[in-house]
Amino acid sequence: MRATGVAVVTAAVLGGALAATAPAASAAPAAPAAGGTAPACVNRYVTGTVNGFDVLLTNNCGKTMRVKVVVKYASDSPCYTLRAGADKLYNYEGITGRYDRTAVC
Repeated sequence: MRATGVAVVTAAVLGGALAATAPAASAAPAAPAAGGTAPACVNRYVTGTVNGFDVLLTNNCGKTMRVKVVVKYASDSPCYTLRAGADKLYNYEGITGRYDRTAVC
């Protein structure tokens, strides 16, 4: 009987440990979402092309900004670091993607 009592206590302790760790596992952070829309001081000039679209980004914010082009129905651009006054031309080639917005990253 003593061995049975030890087994019951061990099972109870292990069960309690599993119950104690289960909420921590479910509290894992979700994957980060795209940043918020870039401020108006980052100008965007979107031009349709035969094969997709171009976005000319101009940083008029007076400080370095990190931005990316969010494309609906396709992959987004990489994150670009633009110094104050800098420009970056992003060119999307494809038939499914549509310009959605410019976001901070």
